[in-house]
Amino acid sequence: MSNNKKFVVDANFIREAYNLNLSLIEFLLLLYFDNADDLTFDLDKISQKLKISTNDILFAFNNLISKKLITMVSEKNEVGKRYDKVLLEGFYKSLEEDMRKEKNQNIKEDIFTKFEKEFKRPLAGMEIEIIKAWSEKMYDESLILRALEEAIYNGATNIRYIDTILYEWSKKGYKTREDVENGLKKPYENKKLEETSIIDFNWLDDYDK
Repeated sequence: MSNNKKFVVDANFIREAYNLNLSLIEFLLLLYFDNADDLTFDLDKISQKLKISTNDILFAFNNLISKKLITMVSEKNEVGKRYDKVLLEGFYKSLEEDMRKEKNQNIKEDIFTKFEKEFKRPLAGMEIEIIKAWSEKMYDESLILRALEEAIYNGATNIRYIDTILYEWSKKGYKTREDVENGLKKPYENKKLEETSIIDFNWLDDYDK
């Protein structure tokens, strides 16, 4: 990485560093290695690039290791010489986990809004906990919303009724909205096949026999 190359950082990276309560130097070190083409730990090179003393860099680097946000492994180059390589898997894993939690939170809020809209009332605390349990442990969001539609179609605005629907669908192996739709088509297709068989049957030939 040349000394005049600018760092590139996105909002999620900055927010994660803030959530982890990292110091400025710890943040800059992570940013340095996130942008680096060469992940070799070269203390003098890092110090020159960041304009930070080697002692401060070492202190921040050790903090990141103790927080399990980075690791350093020893590898060999093309000529067999060993060098220390820095890996940011711990930080990336933390970032990915927080982004997943945020996404799930947005999904849950969207689900709650749809339930309240269909029920035409605010959800009770127990109802919210049951919906959370559905989305966190068992059922795909599309399946939950399809069960809600099924309940409303049958005139039921009851969480327990929807829970029964989801339980019955899970026994049939339904995991998504698409599974339900495909499952509901089968009885109709079988009935259509039976009707076709009756129409296509040659009654005169059978009578002649």
